[in-house]
Amino acid sequence: MSQSFSSPLPAAIDELWERRADLSPDDTEARGVVVGAVDLLDTGKARVAFVDEAGEVVVDERAKRAILLSFRVLGMARSQVGDFQHHDRIPLKTTLDGVRVVPGAIARWGAHLAPGVVLMPSYTNIGAYVDSGTMVDTWATVGSCAQIGRNVHLSGGVGIGGVLEPPNAVPVVIEDEALIGSRSMIVEGARVGKGAVVGAGTILSASMPVIDVETGEEISRGRIPDWCVAVGGTRQKEFPGGTFGLPCVLVLKRLEEGQRHDKATINDVLRQHGVNA
Repeated sequence: MSQSFSSPLPAAIDELWERRADLSPDDTEARGVVVGAVDLLDTGKARVAFVDEAGEVVVDERAKRAILLSFRVLGMARSQVGDFQHHDRIPLKTTLDGVRVVPGAIARWGAHLAPGVVLMPSYTNIGAYVDSGTMVDTWATVGSCAQIGRNVHLSGGVGIGGVLEPPNAVPVVIEDEALIGSRSMIVEGARVGKGAVVGAGTILSASMPVIDVETGEEISRGRIPDWCVAVGGTRQKEFPGGTFGLPCVLVLKRLEEGQRHDKATINDVLRQHGVNA
C-alpha cells in the first residue's frame, strides 16, 4: 500500500468498525456517518481502490469498512420501480448524471458510474467504480468494489468478481481500454492490464498462471499484462494419478501501445493460434 495515501473518508468509520457488533439501525448517529461515507463512494469522491503511480493497487480499507457497516446500520426497506418491488437494506442508485441506463440495468447505491458509462441490462454492485466511456454489456455483472477503467468493454455475460471481506483484500481491477470477451470471468482480485484483449470464455483468478506462448514463460499469477491478446488455456501437470490439464491464461500476441481493438484483427490473431473467434 502506498505510504502517502490518506483516505478521504472520516476516521469515525474506524471507530464504528471496532464496535460494529453492537451497531443496529437504531443507531442514528452511526447511520449518518456511514451513509455520508457511502455517498462519497457513490459520487466518486472516494473509491475502494486505485492504481498508484508505481502501478500498484492501493486499497482504502476504510471504504470497505463503510460498506460493511452499512449492512448493520441500514434497516430493510421496500422500494418500487414501475411494477418491480424490492426489499433490501441497500437502495438503488439514483445519481446517474450523464449515464445511459437501458431498461433492465441495475446499479446499487454506493457504486460510482462516471458520465459516459453505458449500462445495458446488467448488474453493478455497491463499492464498484466504473469510469467514463465504459460499456457494461447485456447480462454482465460488476461485483462489489470492482474497479473498471475508462473506455472498457465488458462484453455480454462477463462476470467481474466482487470482494468485501477482509477489508484489505484487493478487488478485481480492469484497466483503461481493456476488452473482456463474452462469458469471461475475472475474479478473486485478478487484474487485467491497460489495453488488453481477453478472449471469450476466459477465466482468470488471482492464483492462475499467465503464460507467454512465444517463450513458455510464466509472466505472472492473476495479472494479464498491458496491450496484449490473451485467452484461456491449459497446461499439463504430472500428478501421482496421471497427467492432467490445469487452467491457465495464454498471452498470444503483444499489441502496440495504444493500438485500438479492431475486431477483424483480433479474430485473425485468434485464428492463427487455432482459437475460435
